Parts: sequence; C-alpha cells; structure tokens
Amino acid sequence: MADRKKELKLAYKQSPPPMGVYQIKNAVNGKILVGSSLNLPGKKNSFLFQLKLGSPINKVIQADLNLHGPDAFHFEVLETIKATEVPEEEWRRAVTALEKKWLDKLQPFAEKGYNTRKKTL
Repeated sequence: MADRKKELKLAYKQSPPPMGVYQIKNAVNGKILVGSSLNLPGKKNSFLFQLKLGSPINKVIQADLNLHGPDAFHFEVLETIKATEVPEEEWRRAVTALEKKWLDKLQPFAEKGYNTRKKTL
C-alpha cells in the first residue's frame, strides 16, 4: 500500500498541470481579459480567490466587479498545449506565442476588454 501511494505521488509530480490560454469574461458587458499560464487550474483558483477577496487583476476589472458582482465573471480555457508535444524548456515560449495568437484574434483592448496593448520599441 505504501509503495502504491509513493508511485501515485511521483506520477502526480511528474505530470505537469494543463497549460495554455484562458479568458476571464464579464457576462454583463462582454468584456474579456486574455492571459496565459503554465498552470491553468492554479490560475483559475487564483482568479476565484481574488474575486472572493475583492482584489482582482486590475483596476478596471475591480470597478466592474464592484458594479456587477463576482458572479458576472467567468473563467474559460481557450486553448491548451500538451506538455508531451513541447520540450519543457520551450513551455513558456509556446504559451506566450499562443497567448499572442488569441490576443490578435480577440483584440480584448479598450471597450472590448481588460487587456492593455504592450508597447513595442
């Protein structure tokens, strides 16, 4: 029994969590925030915890949270990357590239969303 428990624990540690791109959507006004994470379940838990504390990711979301309440916000995974298909040292780059694809596609800026455009040099 102890060996089985050790095996399960090791398998868990060797299995990376799902990674990819998510959106947080305000169901009342349709605004979205697009982001990426190497740990999507952890990001979702963090987001829900921030909502409960009343301290979300940015001031604009905070204002909408105060106006519409936490039930107006929903976390959704847009796309994942399989850890087995990308070398571990490339995970961050792959997730960042996927996020850029979704930012380009959804354009969650200004009146459409909560993201801010990154400045380019």
